[in-house]
This record gives sequence, C-alpha cells and structure tokens, in this order.
Amino acid sequence: MDNNKLYVGNLSYTVTTDQLKQHFSQAGTVTDAIVITDKASGRSKGFGFVTMSTPEEMQKAKEMFDGQDLDGRPLRVDVARPPRQDGGGFGQQQ
Repeated sequence: MDNNKLYVGNLSYTVTTDQLKQHFSQAGTVTDAIVITDKASGRSKGFGFVTMSTPEEMQKAKEMFDGQDLDGRPLRVDVARPPRQDGGGFGQQQ
C-alpha cells in the first residue's frame, strides 16, 4: 500500500480531479489524485484520494486541509486505509 495516500471526503460534487490535485499541491508534490465517480452516471461520489510524494507532505496536507473549506464544503482528510482483503463490502454478510 502507498503510505502517502490520503482519503478526502465531503467533496462538493462539482470538484474535479484536476481541482483536487491543484488544491493539495499547496502542501507539496501530488503524485496522484482522483475523485471517485459513479460508473453508471459519471457523477462524483463526493470523495477521492490524493497521494503525496513523501510521508511528511502527506502529514502536512492532512493538517492543512482537514476541516478546511473547498468549494463550499469542509473537507474530511485522513490517511487512506488499505482496501479490504476479505471480499466483504456494503451489505454483505459473512
């Protein structure tokens, strides 16, 4: 897993991947950014991921942007968790 990846939640549905990357570049070098979209409609799901070039820049970005406004909404920024390996997901019972 990439140790420099951040989860960015509570995004305005109008924020694009380019806007997200540009915003987070204020904290350092962004190596990857993506706004997650619905496969069927292509509309934003209101969250995304940003990967910074170093753990220090990741921490700086988290501190700078968690709770800060972007396009009218306060961002929720946290270290990204690795994907689940058990195959579970929303609505699935074990």
